[in-house]
Amino acid sequence: MPQDDQPPGSPTIRTIAMPADTNPAGDIFGGWLMSQMDLAAGSVAALTARGRSATIAVEGMKFHRPVKVGDEVSLYARIVRIGRSSMQIHVEAWRRQRESDDSQRVTEATFTFVALDEYGAARPVEQP
Repeated sequence: MPQDDQPPGSPTIRTIAMPADTNPAGDIFGGWLMSQMDLAAGSVAALTARGRSATIAVEGMKFHRPVKVGDEVSLYARIVRIGRSSMQIHVEAWRRQRESDDSQRVTEATFTFVALDEYGAARPVEQP
């Protein structure tokens, strides 16, 4: 697989993959990685919607490479589209071994969030 360039800017979230996050094969569990991606997308959604929002869909989840214990995982999230009450946010997860400068894209997906009011009903996204 050709190496892509890391997304521009700072990661939305940066964390370390720990032993408690492994699957039976010793690699980092895909569900843990997906939850980290959801957290990154949720952070962008809350800032964009200026309030509460919820995940309603995840599309195109692709696992390119495994993540190992001790890897630094950087999650880059960017808005793809804003609808009336929804936001599509593309998230890429990148791994870096702690002793290396090289990063590799490991996972990507597009998360759809809906802005919610105080009662949990969909509301318009406040756009600038």
